[in-house]
Amino acid sequence: MLSAIHHAALRVANLEESCQRWSHVLGLTLVEQTEGHVVLRCNHEDFALVLQRSEAAPGLAYVAYELASGVSLTEARQRLAGHDVQAQEIDVPLRGSGLYLSDPDGNGVVLLERRKMSGTEAWNAELLYSSVLPGFHPRKFGHVNYLSKDVKRVTQWYADVLGCKFTDWIGDEGCWMHVNRDHHVLAFLNKGYNHIHHLAFELVDWGEMRVALDHLAQNHRNLVWGPGRHGNARNLFSYFRMHEEELFVELFCDMEQLRDDHETRYYPDDTHPSNTWGILPPRSYFRFDEEAVRSELDQSEAYGQQLH
Repeated sequence: MLSAIHHAALRVANLEESCQRWSHVLGLTLVEQTEGHVVLRCNHEDFALVLQRSEAAPGLAYVAYELASGVSLTEARQRLAGHDVQAQEIDVPLRGSGLYLSDPDGNGVVLLERRKMSGTEAWNAELLYSSVLPGFHPRKFGHVNYLSKDVKRVTQWYADVLGCKFTDWIGDEGCWMHVNRDHHVLAFLNKGYNHIHHLAFELVDWGEMRVALDHLAQNHRNLVWGPGRHGNARNLFSYFRMHEEELFVELFCDMEQLRDDHETRYYPDDTHPSNTWGILPPRSYFRFDEEAVRSELDQSEAYGQQLH
C-alpha cells in the first residue's frame, strides 16, 4: 500500500530557534513558514521535515508515507477499516488532506496520496533550491528508526496493515522493513520501551559525509557513533544527537538497493551486522535522559565511567 517515506513532523518548543537549528546544522532549506509551523526541504524532494509549535513535550509527532501510485485516501481508509484501524483526516502542510493513525506503540503515522512532479517541475525545483542551499545538504529524508518493547507485534502490524515488507532481522529483537528498493524506510529495536530513535538523511557519498562531519564539529554537534558501515544495510553511517527533540539524526550514504526477489535475511546478534568496522555504539546511544546526554558531552564512557 505504501510507495515511499515522505516526511517527519516534530513538536518543538521554540519554532524560530528550531527552524534556525535544523536549517543550519543539517543544511535544510525553508519552504514555508507560518505562526504554527515551518516546512524544511532537502534537495531531491518537495519537503522532508515539518516543525510544529506545540506546548506538549518536544518530540516526534508523526512520520508520513506516500501511498502507492493510484491508491486514494478513501481506498486506504477502507483497507485500514478492514484491520479495525481508525484513521482521521488531517491537514498536512503543502499537501492538503492526509490520514492520521497510530501504530501499536503509539507512534503517529500519516498517509498521503502520491504526488508526481513532471520532469520540468522537478528540474525547476532543484534549480531553485540549489541556489540557496549551503554546500552541505542531504539529498533526501531516508528512513526512521524506533525503539520498542514489542518488536514482533509492531512490525507485524506494519506488514499486515500498511503492506511493509521485512528486509532483515538481527537476532529476534531488531527488524528492518522496506516499501521500495531502499533497504529500509523504518526499523525497530527492542530496548524495553517505546521511543523514536532517529531520523535518517541521505548524503551523496563519502566525500559529502566528510564535509558534513566537519560542519557538525564546527557547530559543536559531536558524533555519538560513527563513522562506520552497517553490515545488514551496507550503508556508511554517522549519528549525532538532537537532544532538543529527544532523538538522533543519522547521516548515511551507499544504502543497499534490494532486488525484486529479495527474501528476508536473518543475522546473528553480534557486532558485524551493526558495524562491519567493529565498533558498537556507547550505551548512551539508546537513552534520552539528561545523564546520557551529559555522558556524551563529557566522553564519560570513553573514560571508563559506566552509566547508571
